[in-house]
Amino acid sequence: MTEAELLGARAWGELCGAAVLKAAPEDFRVTEVLDIEFSGEGEHLWLLLEKRGLNTEEVARKLAKATGVSLRNISYAGLKDRMAVTQQWFSLQLPGKADPDLSSLWNDNLRCLRQLRHKRKLQRGAHSANRFLIRLTELQADQSLLNERLQLLAEQGVPNYFGPQRFGYDGGNLFDARSWAQRSAYPPARGTRSRLLSTARSYLFNQMLNERVAAGSWNVVVAGDCLAFTQSRSQFPAAELAADDQRVAQLDLHPTAALWGAGELASSDMQAEMEQAVAAQHPDLAEWLAQAGLDQARRILRLPITGLTWHYPSSDCLELEFTLPTGCFATAVLRELVELVSQAGGGIESEN
Repeated sequence: MTEAELLGARAWGELCGAAVLKAAPEDFRVTEVLDIEFSGEGEHLWLLLEKRGLNTEEVARKLAKATGVSLRNISYAGLKDRMAVTQQWFSLQLPGKADPDLSSLWNDNLRCLRQLRHKRKLQRGAHSANRFLIRLTELQADQSLLNERLQLLAEQGVPNYFGPQRFGYDGGNLFDARSWAQRSAYPPARGTRSRLLSTARSYLFNQMLNERVAAGSWNVVVAGDCLAFTQSRSQFPAAELAADDQRVAQLDLHPTAALWGAGELASSDMQAEMEQAVAAQHPDLAEWLAQAGLDQARRILRLPITGLTWHYPSSDCLELEFTLPTGCFATAVLRELVELVSQAGGGIESEN
């Protein structure tokens, strides 16, 4: 499947040019932003690791093998790319045990930046955000057009699509999800089940967001909208929003769409009708998600970009720095700028 089929329409018009994405791991750097006050003691050893050319699960397996700790007792906040240089947290449960000697693991592709104890294990999504430094090379674009577009994105944000990497190579995860859904069955492996359910949910959300982008209403409030803050799971009907409330305009408060599951939609009126219409176009996936025991949830339609800065180290290179909330994808930003040519596998994402 094409990216357009998996995601949807772009919001800000024609692209400004083309560039190569991730010619080298150093072209994509991500750092987890973790706002936790550590106890300094406890049975959980927390490690801030910098990895290169490794995905998150590979690192977890290396830690398990080196320490003899069961893989289920090794936690991480979010998934990060293989083709990248990333800084992320892991925790190991070591009740009654001293800190293990992990020196044999450290090399040019994996090193430890911090090591400390804490009373609790690291939970998925515990980090508050991800900070990105991305270099686009072999850039062929008018810098003045790019500058205008980047300023627009900084001020107005982008549609909060799930990135194509959520759906696997050539949409393979979505194909597998449909296959299971059509049989009204679920994968026996918990990890695979979770991944495919997430894929199906993400696809339906992207189709709903695409409807709003096509209508030009992804960043404004419409009848029946349910609103949510950038960093909060709490939500409320748009009808309760005061006429003089500026939080939508200030990119603090956003319209949402459904992450499909069982139960009643939080939206109403024309927004609920649209969400139900999208689900009706994919009844196998919608029913499969509801029967899996997932409750209806919401995701913001608009992705605000915090601290966006950029410069040109050379005429054919663009460097971007910005911060995104957890669970949001840097590809949602980049696809509004230039046509991307990837020279490596993997995706760019900030997972929860």
